[in-house]
Amino acid sequence: MNYYGAKELAESFRMVRKNTITIAEEIPEEKYSFRPAPNTRTVGELLTHISQTYTVQYQVHAQEHRSSLEGFNFPSVMQRLAAEEKLQRSKGQTLEMLRSSGEQWAGWLEGLTDGFLGERVEMPTGMTPSAKSRFEMILSVKEHEMHHRGQLMLIERMVGVVPHLTRQMQARMAAAPAKS
Repeated sequence: MNYYGAKELAESFRMVRKNTITIAEEIPEEKYSFRPAPNTRTVGELLTHISQTYTVQYQVHAQEHRSSLEGFNFPSVMQRLAAEEKLQRSKGQTLEMLRSSGEQWAGWLEGLTDGFLGERVEMPTGMTPSAKSRFEMILSVKEHEMHHRGQLMLIERMVGVVPHLTRQMQARMAAAPAKS
């Protein structure tokens, strides 16, 4: 019996994306060009990157249904995604990308079967492990976004915004009865 399947993947991804969108909404548009350090992504570039995190996994699993990553042209895909990050977008365009790409990915996730999620995909020669389940690879999209969301929450603080998750936690703590 599988306790975490397609429905749960889609639901948890939607929650992560909802929080990312809230952060993107709270950061002022004039801060979308903020670069926290040299050779890092600007806020806008990072949000575009997040909006695209699903594309490699979508190509591998949905479009090509690969059973092996041997011969997959990672450099070409990564160059295309990096070029997309450099395009200038308004805050509204960036938010729309986050919403539409998130729903496209979550909608696809909902239709997956346990059998599909359990299939193994061989990694290129020399990689460890030599194979991963589709579930593990697909779950990495959410993990990747959560990693970058942590960066965005730090950036929020750098530009003078207290992250919404922090504010919510503070409100819960203030409402909780004191224990003696």
